[in-house]
Amino acid sequence: MQEILRQLEKKRAEARKGGGEKRIESQHSKGKLTARERLNVLLDEGSFEEYDMFVEHRCTDFGMTDQKIAGDGVVTGCGRINGRLVFVFAKDFTVFGGSLSETHAQKICKIQDMAVKVGAPIIGLFDAGGARIQEGVAALGGYGEVFQRNILASGVVPQISVIMGPCAGGDVYSPAMTDFIFMVRDRSYMFVTGPDVVKTVTQETVSAEELGGAKIHTTKSSIADGAFDDDIQILSQVRRFMDFLPSSNRSGVPCLPTRDEVNREEASLDTLVPANPNKPYDIKELILKMVDDNDFFEIQESFAKNIVVGFGRMDGHTVGFVANQPMVLAGVLDSDASRKGARFVRFCDCFDIPIVTLVDVPGFLPGTAQEYGGLIKHGAKLLFAYGEATVPKVTVITRKAYGGAYDVMASKHLRADVNYAWPTAEIAVMGAKGAVEIIFRQDIGDDIKIAERTKEYEDRFLNPFVAAQRGYIDDVIMPHSTRRRVAKALDMLRTKQVERPWKKHDNIPL
Repeated sequence: MQEILRQLEKKRAEARKGGGEKRIESQHSKGKLTARERLNVLLDEGSFEEYDMFVEHRCTDFGMTDQKIAGDGVVTGCGRINGRLVFVFAKDFTVFGGSLSETHAQKICKIQDMAVKVGAPIIGLFDAGGARIQEGVAALGGYGEVFQRNILASGVVPQISVIMGPCAGGDVYSPAMTDFIFMVRDRSYMFVTGPDVVKTVTQETVSAEELGGAKIHTTKSSIADGAFDDDIQILSQVRRFMDFLPSSNRSGVPCLPTRDEVNREEASLDTLVPANPNKPYDIKELILKMVDDNDFFEIQESFAKNIVVGFGRMDGHTVGFVANQPMVLAGVLDSDASRKGARFVRFCDCFDIPIVTLVDVPGFLPGTAQEYGGLIKHGAKLLFAYGEATVPKVTVITRKAYGGAYDVMASKHLRADVNYAWPTAEIAVMGAKGAVEIIFRQDIGDDIKIAERTKEYEDRFLNPFVAAQRGYIDDVIMPHSTRRRVAKALDMLRTKQVERPWKKHDNIPL
């Protein structure tokens, strides 16, 4: 028996070495951790339970019979993050460059299936060179099986992809179907076809970083939701991020203890909105003063900065925030902001995360670039997302809420549950200047009359009280009481239920 146990321990030790010391040193020389080292950082100490440690590929072509390594390029299993169960897979670049084989894919599929069965998040750590060429269609079939499970798990359990090295070809589509993607700056990249193929086909000369690095995907393509400096930082932030997410669509949002008084008031908010309606202010200040312990995890911080989305807590419970940002383009909605907001709202709705919307929006961005780029449909995505969401929805209008953008930003007409406005709110079809120039165009040129008409329009419409009189605003609140009022509304809505007509699924304007 002792001999058998020694043999088992020897096999385990060999499997843990992956591609061997030389390749592990090569990984370290690039400033990267190995797959198992990454899991040690990501998961609670001693919590990792590995599956399929001894699995090997079955390929016999191109000399692969003599090239077998236990684990076959991916480490899979389950563990805990701050005590909560998660399923994980980590591509091992030291073994065949982390390339995906048929058996490699089967290992990933196994933990995907288990995660859905038990209702726990899936986290994938990517560092690989795509499909294993020697296996041909068998590897491609493996990709298809993983993709299908990404689809089946969507909206059932959170799926997180962490790109920690190369991620190319078929490997990119699995992360693309997950809920969130995070990347490491200067060390990770994602693209369907690499620089060499791009040069051959389009004659463009481009580096891997310029084609699909973290900067590109966090600022231009919006593929990635955040970027961090190194392996340790990104894994630490993923641990923090997971505390905000439910385990599944049936588990309910996590609730963490806090010493932050739910009735806390912030006197400084009474002067947050400038007297000059054209002067910007930072909406993040409001968010940070509303959430528990000033703890806010922003999503896609570097893309479409005119809208802010992310997670915070109120009275210990996770809440999703969507807010127009007056500091960027006056908080106007454009195609990028609409898509960013819509995807975030839909994620929150999938997992029963209440949504707080902070509104200061002068409308949709005009211009041929926006219209030619499909602003109508992109704007409709955000409208559709809010309208279909059945989670608790609380809205606070801080200043401008003009035109169709007022409707889109979680208005009462899209079945928001509780709608508040600050006394500084301006709810109207458009700003006073534009409205007066249309209504009283015959007076254009007469500065005195135009000034009188503008003052008349401002007094009549640029306030929250017309909407409040019609019940579109539930109350006009003091800014300093925003945290307390919103927290009470969320508490009241915790048992909200909505019945909807039967349908297979909706047809959001993609």
